[in-house]
Formats: sequence, C-alpha cells, structure tokens
Amino acid sequence: MPDPIRLSVGDVAPDFTLPSDTGEEVSLAGLLGEGRKVIVYFYPAAMTPGCTKQACDFSDSLDSLQTGGYTVVGISKDTPAKLAKFRERDGLGITLLSDPDLAVHEAYGAYGEKKLYGKLVQGVIRSTFVVGTDGRVELAQYNVKATGHVSKLHRDLGLDVPALRSAAGAGGKDA
Repeated sequence: MPDPIRLSVGDVAPDFTLPSDTGEEVSLAGLLGEGRKVIVYFYPAAMTPGCTKQACDFSDSLDSLQTGGYTVVGISKDTPAKLAKFRERDGLGITLLSDPDLAVHEAYGAYGEKKLYGKLVQGVIRSTFVVGTDGRVELAQYNVKATGHVSKLHRDLGLDVPALRSAAGAGGKDA
C-alpha cells in the first residue's frame, strides 16, 4: 500500500460531514462557520485505555480550549451508538464523530501503515490537526501518544495546561 497522505501547515483541510454520537450530521465547514479554530483528532477505538485517556484529557481541558478559541472533535471508525456509550460512560464533553469507512481518516493521512508492537500493520494513525478559521491546517501532528498529548498541544498552542484526570482513572496505555 502506498504511503498515506500527509497534511502540512498551510494545506487546505479536507472538508467532511460525519454523524456524531447524537446522530447529528457535523461538518468541518459548519464548525468553522462558528468562527472558532477546530482541533480535529483521530483515534483508533472508543472505550480502549489510550483512547479513553486522550478523550478524557480533551474533555477535561475543553474550557481552556474554548476560551482559547478552539472547538474539539474526535473522529474514529466507531458507530454513533458506540460513541454515545463512550460519551456517557466517561462523561465526555467533546464532539465525537463516526467515520466507519475511514474516508476522512485517509483524507487526513490518519489511516495507513504504522508500527504496532514492533510490527508494520494497517491501522488508524493517532493524529491531531488544528484547522484555522480560513480552513487551512495550522498544525499537523502524526503518531502522537495518547498520554500527555493534550498537555503538549496546550503548550504548542500557547495555552495554560489545565489539570487532567489521572491516568489510573482513564486508562494510561496507548490503544
């Protein structure tokens, strides 16, 4: 399989419309129309330890991110029903979107060949993007770690790092 697409700073972010955990259709264009930058992050699977940690960290820091002018959406291949369970189980405040055919993952370069436990496999590449109000990529990070990523993102964006749930409470391993 060819190398996945890699977005870079300045690229136009691919638009998307995906179902959310509430069943509502959410588009990047619609989110950008609200006048905020959008943090789009891709994660392998809802309700796994690493993905739970990352989602909880984004939820715990949502006030700080919103105050800084950002909206957060997490995208996985999970169904809207599973995402709804994920939101409810972990008290998540972020928008969760379903991309079951991985088309949006692929458009962002968040699906392809990666190393997992030392072996090359096809799968979701944990990635985060900041899309400016002009629809262009302002930050593109691939192969991020679930634990510590949200704090690092805050520093990268020049925002104060909020207190986050402990790793024991939300799982601490990458999924």
